[in-house]
Amino acid sequence: MDQEIRLQDVIQTRKPHPCGSDTWVVIRTGADIKMKCQGCGRIVMLDRMVFLKRRKKILQQGIAPAAPGEEQSTDE
Repeated sequence: MDQEIRLQDVIQTRKPHPCGSDTWVVIRTGADIKMKCQGCGRIVMLDRMVFLKRRKKILQQGIAPAAPGEEQSTDE
């Protein structure tokens, strides 16, 4: 399984949240992963290894990170 975790990834977990939803959006990456439940809005922070164990699949890939030295364009 691809181990790259991006901001705005929509993922499915192996077990559903108590609210009944099993889809989450990644809102922060790093050593810990912060994600938000799509059903109730609860925000949870998990260690990266725990996150990778609980993730079943990526439903929608998030935004691609910019390459080093490449500026992001702003449409104004």
